[in-house]
Amino acid sequence: MKRSTRTARAAVWVLGLTLSASALAHHSFAVFFADDKAVVSVSGKVTGFDFKNPHGLIRLEVRDTTGAVVQWKAETNSPSILERRGWSRDSLKLGDEITIEGWGARDGSRYMRLRKATRADGSTIGVVFAPQEEK
Repeated sequence: MKRSTRTARAAVWVLGLTLSASALAHHSFAVFFADDKAVVSVSGKVTGFDFKNPHGLIRLEVRDTTGAVVQWKAETNSPSILERRGWSRDSLKLGDEITIEGWGARDGSRYMRLRKATRADGSTIGVVFAPQEEK
C-alpha cells in the first residue's frame, strides 16, 4: 500500500511540474507591454521576420533622434493568427522599409507588441491588432 501511495504522489508531483512549466511558457500581453501608454511608432528597414510559434517577431534597423542606428523588435501573434489577419510568411522581406506601431515594453526597451505595420507606400499589412485579445 505504501508503494502505491508513493507512486501516486510522484505521479501527481510530475504532473504538477509539467502543468506549471506549460503555464509559464506563455505570457499575457499585460506582463510585458503597457497598453495604458501612448502607442510607439518607428520606421526603418526590416532585418528579420520570424514567422514561427509561439509569437512572430519583426526586427527593424531604425535611426534614432541622434542619427544612430538602433535595433527595434516587435512581437506579433502566432503564425495561425497572423494568417487569419492577412499575413503570410512572405509579408515582409529583408530590406523592406516599414513603419511599425504598437504598445511599448514596460521596461522601456526598444521592444513593442505590434498593433499595426505599414509599408513605405502607406498600405497596411494585414489587420490592425487589438490588445484586448491578449489580456
